[in-house]
Amino acid sequence: MKEPKTRCQQIERSIIKNYRKEIWRPFVDALNEYKMIEEGDNIAVCISGGKDSMLLAKCMQEILRHGKMKFGLHFLVMDPGYHPANRKLIEENAALMEIPIEIFDSDIFDVVVDVDESPCYLCARMRRGFLYAHAKELGCNKIALGHHFDDVIETVLMSMLYGGQVNTMMPKLHSTNFEGMELLRPLYFVKERAIIDWKEENGLHFLQCACRFTEAIAKERAMRAESAASDGIAGGDIVHSSKRQEMKELIEEFRKINPNIENNIFKSVTNVNLDACIGYVKNGERHHFLDEY
Repeated sequence: MKEPKTRCQQIERSIIKNYRKEIWRPFVDALNEYKMIEEGDNIAVCISGGKDSMLLAKCMQEILRHGKMKFGLHFLVMDPGYHPANRKLIEENAALMEIPIEIFDSDIFDVVVDVDESPCYLCARMRRGFLYAHAKELGCNKIALGHHFDDVIETVLMSMLYGGQVNTMMPKLHSTNFEGMELLRPLYFVKERAIIDWKEENGLHFLQCACRFTEAIAKERAMRAESAASDGIAGGDIVHSSKRQEMKELIEEFRKINPNIENNIFKSVTNVNLDACIGYVKNGERHHFLDEY
């Protein structure tokens, strides 16, 4: 077999060969398990510039190239107000990986900059809406996001510990605001550690986070940590800026006790026993076990 000649070919080969068990098979398994792609679909892959969405873009290219079904692909990058250096990095990585991105601009960062309550929630909602709208303009019936296995189990824990409910990130769902549109999460079975290993093995550098708020918080945390260290305060006393990061660290602690903990968290929302639930919500209607006791 001929060795790949270009960096892009090396990256593609690494997904199919080197990370077949950790990335490619889980990716294909999720597509098949949840029937994500159908013949004739037109799918917009939404790219933020991070490792997850860039990997997803390559996986979608490869499944179109080697799979049995024919469907359309668009690679959308929404610029909500990135710093020029961040946008340039996205463009350079897309060129390196031969991903034909389509960039469209928005002013979301400027809109949410003065929002005091839940700016991250508002930003996420607006970004999702912009992506749906633009994808629909391009004739797409589905959008694909780069959420992975770890995002799923972190969401389960966050919903329980901070939301007082059991929710998870669904592998696919219909849009409630854009009729005929559907959201897909093809990396649903792919673990973040595998994505990080793939990135590092290929010497790739992606955006960590291009959010203005996160950048500001990170600087503030670094300053507080430096100040705390000089005062003899342990790093653990520094307040977390990200609930999701808290969940990552919590799961890591759980893993020391039970190495299968993450798989068990995932299975817990696929094996819900309604006979042993005090209450649940279905189609917006609340049910209680006493209703049928």
